[in-house]
Amino acid sequence: MPSVTLSRLTYSGPSGQTLFSNLDLSFGTGRTGLVGRNGVGKTTLLRLITGELAPTAGTISVSGRIGVLRQQVQPGPAETIADLFDLRAGLALLERATAGRATADEIAEADWTLESRLDAALDALALDVGPETLLMSLSGGQRTRAALAALVFGAPDLILLDEPTNNLDAEGREAVTQLLAGWRGAAIVISHDRDLLDTMDAIVELTGLGATSYGGNWSQYRERKALELAAVQHDFNIAERQVRDAERAAQEARERQARRDAGGRRKAAKGGAPKILLGGLKRRAEETAGGLNRLAEKQADTAQVQAAEARAKIEVLTPFALKLAPSGLPTGKVVLRASDLTGGYDPEHPLIDKFSFDLIGPERVAISGPNGVGKTTLLKLLTGVLEPLAGDVQIGGPMALLDQQVGLLDRDQSIVDNFRRLNPQSSINDCRSVLAAFKFRNDAALQTVGTLSGGEMLRAGLACVLGGKTPPMLVVLDEPTNHLDIEAVEVVEAGLRAYDGALLVISHDRTFLDNIGVTRDVRLG
Repeated sequence: MPSVTLSRLTYSGPSGQTLFSNLDLSFGTGRTGLVGRNGVGKTTLLRLITGELAPTAGTISVSGRIGVLRQQVQPGPAETIADLFDLRAGLALLERATAGRATADEIAEADWTLESRLDAALDALALDVGPETLLMSLSGGQRTRAALAALVFGAPDLILLDEPTNNLDAEGREAVTQLLAGWRGAAIVISHDRDLLDTMDAIVELTGLGATSYGGNWSQYRERKALELAAVQHDFNIAERQVRDAERAAQEARERQARRDAGGRRKAAKGGAPKILLGGLKRRAEETAGGLNRLAEKQADTAQVQAAEARAKIEVLTPFALKLAPSGLPTGKVVLRASDLTGGYDPEHPLIDKFSFDLIGPERVAISGPNGVGKTTLLKLLTGVLEPLAGDVQIGGPMALLDQQVGLLDRDQSIVDNFRRLNPQSSINDCRSVLAAFKFRNDAALQTVGTLSGGEMLRAGLACVLGGKTPPMLVVLDEPTNHLDIEAVEVVEAGLRAYDGALLVISHDRTFLDNIGVTRDVRLG
């Protein structure tokens, strides 16, 4: 049976940062979703399992043959489907055999099922291409599907998938879901796709403290996390009460001792007792008071530590939410109008042809369609990034574009500097308050944008776009959830739910679109 067992695994990166310490974890037959924040080490863990990286300490035991799908398929200029499947030699042999140019020994070695098995693998991922198709000619989603088909074609016992639905259209996502539904070996899937995670048999959550396994799918995992939050909230309430009780007890002890001290001083002032006796009584009183005070302080300190630990857990588990200033968009205002818009990168074959469209505030609209149909090209035409070949675009108010690279941010500036550049009317206190709400507190807001992860960069872009005194009336987003962990996706969702303006979004993540209130789909192709 295919399996992976990690025993007391420790790994430190080249910078010396320890990602895992004494990690014990096992994966068996079935589908396991691996979740956790960006940077926690999910992809590193897969690379340790495949042997690309060596652990600093501990052992990794793998039973069965491994197949891997990387996050990015980066083909060479002449690489084809046949190269991706490692079938060039086998297909060339079949071609020679069919043409009568193969030797007897070569004919004996020929795999006559190769072409039919290749076709079946491509069909399973809804990919209509031939073995000589150049990978560079495919869209990002088509390349991902081709890589998945090649993975299945190799018939491994254990598959490791790193964000398999990134860039995939609805058809491609369904193909991945069906592939995993019929998988009879072991599968470890890193994903932020909540629909895909809902098909898992188990969820493993990776954090800086280690790994925790949860039986069941994503929805069941979230229910467990909600119960954990309720339990932590209960512990926090008890800890806060203990803090108050300890502080009150310490105060009462100090007041009682003060009364005793005052009584002793009055008695001494009246005289009648030997000085040596009074001195002994005073020392004992001071020792008793000091002991009581130290005990009370220790109890208060312990209660404070317990309360701080519970408060930190609540901050980690509590869903993200925020409030934003109104955009001032009146209901019924046309914020974007396209009339007979035509354009693309090839004037002879424009991807967008005579496209007309009205976006009326505060509508929330998704641009949908298969991979390669021109969705990103359309957004560039609508926002003025790309000049149209024909037609007209009218923007009816302030607009902001958050593309996949969050290009509105200056990579050489800090998050604070970017916010103040894009929102000059905001004070430094306003800036700090908004960035803290988007989880860039204190020194985190001083990070240079070029050093941020993809999720942090999008969060910073949203803060800069939505956190000003008056947010734009229209926000345009191109695949905003790609490469984000689920916590970051939920931060984005919360920010967009709090925004009262119009949205125009490209995303294949149906759950994300539902959560931000999309009410209309405009389908291309």
